[in-house]
Amino acid sequence: QVQLVESGGGLVQAGGSLRLSCADSTRAFSRSNMGWFRQAPGKEREFVAIISSSGGATAYADSVKGRSTIARDNAKNTMYLQMNNLDPEDTAVYYCAAGAAWSRYPYEYRYWGQGTQVTVSS
Repeated sequence: QVQLVESGGGLVQAGGSLRLSCADSTRAFSRSNMGWFRQAPGKEREFVAIISSSGGATAYADSVKGRSTIARDNAKNTMYLQMNNLDPEDTAVYYCAAGAAWSRYPYEYRYWGQGTQVTVSS
């Protein structure tokens, strides 16, 4: 069973950068499409970025496009989200997810990490 663990969150000033990581210890990782989602207080969980199982295809939410890069290293069973030029609006708990579908919808993902907090101060 896929077990996802996020890391890399923290407090950063506006304009700064963070790199989030998502690790899985199972061999299922390399067969899964992987996504990043985020949830701010009082808001629904929203799509951030997705990467195909091979890493050959990616897609981003408009809100982070041009500022973020999703990547994966299947040899290390790890996915990354590099976020630059962060804005206070990016403050949220960030979750990684694994699933079979190529989807921007949280309900289509079967496995989730516990989340990592990202706080951007103005």
